[in-house]
Amino acid sequence: MHSIEVVLAMLLAVVASGYLARTVVSIPLPLIQIALGAAVAAVTTRGVVLDPEIFFLLFLPPLLFLDGWRIPKSGLFHDKAVILELAFGLVVFTVIGAGFLIHWMIPTMPLAVAFALAAIVSPTDPVAVSSIAARAPIPKRLMQILQGESLLNDASGLVCFRFAVAAAMTGSFSIGSASLTLLWVTLAGLAVGTGVTLGVNYAHLWQSRHFGEEIGSSILLNLLIPFAAYLLAEAIDASGILAAVASGITMSYVELTGRALATTRVQRTAVWETVQFALNGIMFVLLGEQLPGVLLRAAASVEETGHRSAWWLLVYALAMVAILVLLRFCWVWAAWTLGGYRARRRGEPLPGPGWCTIAAMSLAGVRGAITLAGVLTMPLLLPDGSAFPARDLVIFLAAAVILLSLLLASIGLPRLLHGLALPEEPVGQREEDLARHEAAVAAIAAIEAAHHALSAEHAADSDLYTNAAARVLADYQRRIDDEAIPGTVAAEDLRRADRAEVTLRLAALQAEREAVFRLARDADISDALSRKLVRKIDLMEERYR
Repeated sequence: MHSIEVVLAMLLAVVASGYLARTVVSIPLPLIQIALGAAVAAVTTRGVVLDPEIFFLLFLPPLLFLDGWRIPKSGLFHDKAVILELAFGLVVFTVIGAGFLIHWMIPTMPLAVAFALAAIVSPTDPVAVSSIAARAPIPKRLMQILQGESLLNDASGLVCFRFAVAAAMTGSFSIGSASLTLLWVTLAGLAVGTGVTLGVNYAHLWQSRHFGEEIGSSILLNLLIPFAAYLLAEAIDASGILAAVASGITMSYVELTGRALATTRVQRTAVWETVQFALNGIMFVLLGEQLPGVLLRAAASVEETGHRSAWWLLVYALAMVAILVLLRFCWVWAAWTLGGYRARRRGEPLPGPGWCTIAAMSLAGVRGAITLAGVLTMPLLLPDGSAFPARDLVIFLAAAVILLSLLLASIGLPRLLHGLALPEEPVGQREEDLARHEAAVAAIAAIEAAHHALSAEHAADSDLYTNAAARVLADYQRRIDDEAIPGTVAAEDLRRADRAEVTLRLAALQAEREAVFRLARDADISDALSRKLVRKIDLMEERYR
């Protein structure tokens, strides 16, 4: 019963964090949730015993699946070279550089354990990055690079962590074996995620064609896909994390076939939004709940560092964050410089990003749930039965890096990117204009074909169908006329007119809904009919919003 109460308390904390984030504007949502998690730990009698394997299974697959599904694929593939350099090259650079520096800073920590700590703090967190981005004007391309990096560097960081822990346990390490393992977990994980998504969706499509589609089952099946990909990948010693990401990316392409029912897409989006908010929140609430115990255990083990004062823990945590930011800054600068050199060799001009952009990219390497869950998997004992060296200290430093990286990014990024000038006619707007124009042309052709078919089938009502077609065609023809001159002042005026029209339509829909509710309250219509009508109005309002 205690576990159920703690879960309910955490869900309540997630709900409260949503309200607080709207009132306390300057504090990112993850920090609010961490603070509420600490409050949950203060009022409960027993802490939560966090099983890392269950944590990985329940939380990470659906969230990574959703991130892979929604990340802009054009940006992901356009900047694939930069993303791969950050996701794999930067992780190895961080493990080696930070590992040696940590061992030099804390000589009592064995080198293999220092490498393990450096490996587990190397992956960035897509949830934390997205939360910070919501409060800072991060350029679109930079945000896509950060999201792509955070989706792919989990596997490389966790593999490095696994081998560092194995080296600490056995006292041996093979670079060849590590390289082959990294190659296997990456390729096999990507293949499993892609295969599971394609297989499940084709099977569902066959069933729907022969027996019809049931919306609830379809949504539940969609929710189970990331878990299936993760478990299957882990069963063959591949990366379940990469399998979940690949599964989400594949799902975005499956979605482009347009085979799902419109009602299914609407309801599925609502379900996924709820799942994402709840799981994201619980992860950071759990981190806050674990922090007091981690701090107490680390303070008790401070003598392992050769000091007596617990304040040295803060010194080590600040030094680690500085090391990570500095290493990331050096790598980003070197990678961008090398990329510019290669571009000039090909005759392609590549303007420099500027120091502020490089610094922002360095601060945006926020750590999160992957780091917390991974570090808790460290073994308690060595093979000879002795305690694993500096385990509590490693867990504390990893948790401190999560907190301090969130604080640093939330404070530094808005200042670095303050006053960022956005182009008046961004690529996204031009793409939207093109999509709307092509959709309107296709709609007009379909309306004309349907009009001719209906008139031929019902010749007596041809005038009625002609008038109906004219009304519908007028709306689409106006859209084409409005967007015939994209990029001009007139186009912007027309967009403002569209926004004004949307405002008027929303006001009308609100009045419709209130009228339906009033009729239901007065028992002039049944509540079942009122729900049906209000649902249609709500869907129309969602369309305009």
